[in-house]
Amino acid sequence: MKFASCAAALAAFCLAGFGLIGPVAAQTGDQKAAFAEIDPLFEAFMREQNVPGLVYGVVADGKLAYVRTLGVQDVETKAPVTADTVFRIASMSKNFTALAALKLRDEGRLSLDAPAEQYVPELKALKYPTTDSPKITVRDLLSHAGGFVTDDPWGDRHLDMAEPDFSRFVAAGVPFSRAPGTAFEYSNFGYALAGRVVSNASGTPYADYIGARFLAPLGMASTTFDIGKVPAGRLARGYRWEDGRWTPEPAPGPGAFGAMGGLLTSANDYARYMAWELAAWPPRDGPEDGILARASIREIARPQTYATVQRRSDPEGCDRAASYGMGTIPYSDCVLGPHFGHSGGLPGYGSNVLMLPQRGVGVFAFTNRTYAPASVVVREAATRLVKSGAFPQRQAPPSAAVTAMAERAMRIYAAGDVLAEPDALAVNFLLDEDAAHRNAKIVPIKEKLGACRGELQPVRTDSAMAAILKFPCERGTLEVRFLLAPTTPASFQALEFRG
Repeated sequence: MKFASCAAALAAFCLAGFGLIGPVAAQTGDQKAAFAEIDPLFEAFMREQNVPGLVYGVVADGKLAYVRTLGVQDVETKAPVTADTVFRIASMSKNFTALAALKLRDEGRLSLDAPAEQYVPELKALKYPTTDSPKITVRDLLSHAGGFVTDDPWGDRHLDMAEPDFSRFVAAGVPFSRAPGTAFEYSNFGYALAGRVVSNASGTPYADYIGARFLAPLGMASTTFDIGKVPAGRLARGYRWEDGRWTPEPAPGPGAFGAMGGLLTSANDYARYMAWELAAWPPRDGPEDGILARASIREIARPQTYATVQRRSDPEGCDRAASYGMGTIPYSDCVLGPHFGHSGGLPGYGSNVLMLPQRGVGVFAFTNRTYAPASVVVREAATRLVKSGAFPQRQAPPSAAVTAMAERAMRIYAAGDVLAEPDALAVNFLLDEDAAHRNAKIVPIKEKLGACRGELQPVRTDSAMAAILKFPCERGTLEVRFLLAPTTPASFQALEFRG
């Protein structure tokens, strides 16, 4: 069945379905202004991409800080999207698969570097492309290094393949694109195999394992792999934009390919998951939550495969380094710094999430239009939020060594002589530059700034062994930069004063 042209109906649908839900959590004035700045981005995205329904949000400091809805979840009924509307999130499901494998690894029930055939016996019949090809490991499956061909169009149409059919398909053998471990090549089939690994290693059907070990503890009651379990009044129906009309896409049920892209969730549910995942940063002392160790969560964002550079599309933007971790894509660029995320695309749906772990912030968007390119607008929104200054990087408190050595650095500065603290200098310090030359550099800085009061301003550091410190002085601010040597007790391997 076809529906009326969007050109005539879009305004009515979008206005009917337009809703602002929030603020969910308390916001500062700067944060409110930043959220207002990203709204036009998503409004334009929805118009330009002919998206019938959209929800987007921002998680910050453990809470859903902002969520907004646009359009409709069902073109026929014109029911508006809400924060409880359930969307398919497609390949964003892969993150759950990777976390499940890591949990089983932590429990001693799975080895990431073991041959995958140890957990999926049907793989023993594989004919590898070369005689020197290594056997596919579980890690290869999780990082898209198994050597299988990229299969987005094909894999998306097998979401509901029955488990017995999948077993027969694997046992019959599949062709390779290349030898395992030699390159990154995105494989939905590989993640379906990873789901089977989780099932067999745990002794529990994949969807049940995810539900019991992650969804239930996180309170994600509206999240499921079975579209039949979503109340009709809350499901975002998926559409294709074709010939100027929205056409409904098929709504497959659960199956063996669910591990690669079968999850359905709402904004409110998914925000819980984002907050939990972001809470793994920064590393720290303290009790664990019992779902998955923080160190294991952080492992998903560690690059596992070959890095690439994504060239800037905006001359004023910046290039972006990318790799693949486990169920997520680690990135780094000149504005966002280290971040990670994943897109999701299926017939009827397009979604994206981007996490900024150093800031405790994540941005997400779900749509109900086939392969809607949400990653572009989500990245632009994250960039606007970072540039606003309303979401600064979280600063860990300085280590005891940094605090103690800051005092010794100030004693050196006050004396104008690095030899005032001789036992604070590492063996390389005076070999790299002697005391006379180092002291000569301190003289003009002291003449310019005068005496410093020693009231340390906030420490800038991302390491327990280095810092950038600022001290107010009579005629300006002294900046002290140092790097400690790997010694006990602590010692300076590098020390610099700037005025």
